[in-house]
Parts: sequence; structure tokens; C-alpha cells
Amino acid sequence: MRFLFFLIFASLQFASIASSFGQARSDTNSPGAPLRAAVVGLVHGHAQGFFEQNLRRPDLQIVGVMEPDRQLASQYARNYGLAGSLLFASLEEMLRATHPQAVLVYTNTFDHRKVVEICARRGVHVMMEKPLAVSMEDAHAIEHAALQGKIQVMVNYETTWYRSNRAAYDLVHEKAIGDIRKVVVHDGHRGPKEIGVGPEFLVWLTDPRLNGAGALFDFGCYGADLMTWLMDGRRPDSVTAVTQQIKPDVYPRVDDEATVVLTYPKAQAILQASWNWPFDRKDMEVYGKTGYVITVRRDEVRIRREGAEEERVAAKPLPAPYDDPISCLRAVVLGGAPPDGLSSLATNLIVTEILDAARQSAASGKTVRLPAAP
Repeated sequence: MRFLFFLIFASLQFASIASSFGQARSDTNSPGAPLRAAVVGLVHGHAQGFFEQNLRRPDLQIVGVMEPDRQLASQYARNYGLAGSLLFASLEEMLRATHPQAVLVYTNTFDHRKVVEICARRGVHVMMEKPLAVSMEDAHAIEHAALQGKIQVMVNYETTWYRSNRAAYDLVHEKAIGDIRKVVVHDGHRGPKEIGVGPEFLVWLTDPRLNGAGALFDFGCYGADLMTWLMDGRRPDSVTAVTQQIKPDVYPRVDDEATVVLTYPKAQAILQASWNWPFDRKDMEVYGKTGYVITVRRDEVRIRREGAEEERVAAKPLPAPYDDPISCLRAVVLGGAPPDGLSSLATNLIVTEILDAARQSAASGKTVRLPAAP
């Protein structure tokens, strides 16, 4: 009788544990749960900003940090109070041990393909720092892996979260300034060495294999991303680029100055990417048929419409969940929301095509005409 009672009690306990486990799994995947995310790589300087801004968010649970450079990993652990149990030297080992729902990638750009391919095999979503890839070959491999693994791949740009850029987009799509005729985008700073980026960042930013180029890829991607978004995903007809090494003593292996011209049937974009600006800048001028909008830092725009004087206005707050990268990633992974247009894989495949063509153009001195879309 006692044995029968024990069996009944044990069965009830097991059922309770199983129910609790199932509830925990359900809670983990519910839109109200924190996103279980892991960090892959620490050699991208933007990793510092991520930890400073997001370490104590209630909607985010960091379950692991993968960085093969043990000294760099230990440095981050000390700086941000990360437990040693969170640190891994292998991506596959971390994924097996922690089962994240998404990873945030702060590797060099060349490694993006490998990270996506590994994560896709385990169904883990990916958000990486810009740009998507160093070549169209890698971009297509990323696209293939994402489709096979049924995962979202998103690309994080600082400028995606600028209210001013959203205000410019809205004015264009409300036809407030007429059809786009010319867009000029300025991005960059005095140079990575000049502004004092960490040695682990500088070493790959100035490596043409790991970064794809110099300023061309580092900052040209911002303008290519914004223009593709403004044009609703339309690819340019042609790409013409000029690059220079104004400081060959500082950057002997990559360009530090780049200008890219994109042509469309009735519009043109000029992307000015530079490690030679006298100050940091990320701003954009959009000229339509009947007016213009010029972004002013993150939160303001200058607008002039036909028959009116220029006015400077504050841009509206970004709509949630598209107001910061973690909220957006969480909504995509847990809530099934579509990625922001600037972050989407579709947009960033075109960005990579533009950058790849710009590199070819600069090397050959000729305009590269993009083939018709398949």
C-alpha cells in the first residue's frame, strides 16, 4: 500500500515539474518575457555601448558572451561585472550551453557569415553591427543560411534610431517635398586612430579583408542603407566611386576617403564617407521636386517647402517597438514583428551590392552598372 502511495505521489510530482517546465518554456517564448540573448565577439567598439546601455534592462537576459581573446573577455568581465560563467571561447559551445533565442554580433565584418551559418543551424536569430558583409558572396551565403534555418538576420545601424531620419522618410512618403531628386549623405569622423578606438577594433577596421575596405565600408554603408530605405528597396542603376588615401602613413592598407554616386531613373545619391571630417557627423540632405529636408543630428530637421521659408522643427519620437535595437529585436523574435526597413536583410543585401560595386568602381576607375533584378 505504501509503495502504491509512493508511485501516485511520484507521478503527481513529475506531472507538476513537467507542467512547470512547460510553463517556463511558454513564458520564455511569450511577448512579455525577457529576450534570452548572447553576445558574439567583443572586438567591435560598439560592444562597449551595448553593455553600458543595456546590461540591466528588464526585457533582456544576457545568457552568454563569446570572445576567443581571453584577455579581452576578462577586461569586459571586469568593466561590466560579468560572471565568469557567462564567458565562452567557442560560439558552438556557448549555443549548446545557453540556448539563446538571439545573438548580438560584435565581431569583425568578415566573420558575420560564419556566425550566421552556425546560428542558423540551431535556429538562433542574429542582429549584427553594420555592415552586413564584406562581399556579395558572403551576403548571399548569409541569405541562404537564414532561409534554411528560418531565422531573422538584422543589421544594426546607429542612424536607424535617429528621429530625424524617420522624419525625413515620412516627409518623402507623404509627398511633402515632391519626388526625390537628390540625396546627399555625410558620415564619418576624424579617423578611428585619431578618435582613439580600442586596439582590438583598430586592427580589423584597417584590414581590407576583415573590414571589406576602409572608410568606404565603415561609413559608406550608412548612406547606402538610408537611400535604399528612402527608395523603398529599389536598387540603383549604377554605382560610381572614388576613394583616396589622404593619410597613407596612418592607414597604409585601406582608403580613408570615399565618395559614391548612385543613379536612379529620376534621382541621384551622393554618399560621402570619410575618416577626414574635422568632427563626427551623420547627417543627410534630401532634395525633392518641391522642397527639401535636412537632418540635424538625431532629433531635429530643417524643412523648406515650395512657397515657404525654411523652418527647423523637432522630430517626433520613434514608434515602439522600432525605437531602439533591443526593443526591435525582441519584438521580431518574440512577437513576430517584421524587422525595421533599415535593419532588414532585404535592404542590407542591396547595401552590400552597392558597397561591392563601389569597391570595384574605385579600383577600376569606371562606373559599375548593376544588372537588372532577377
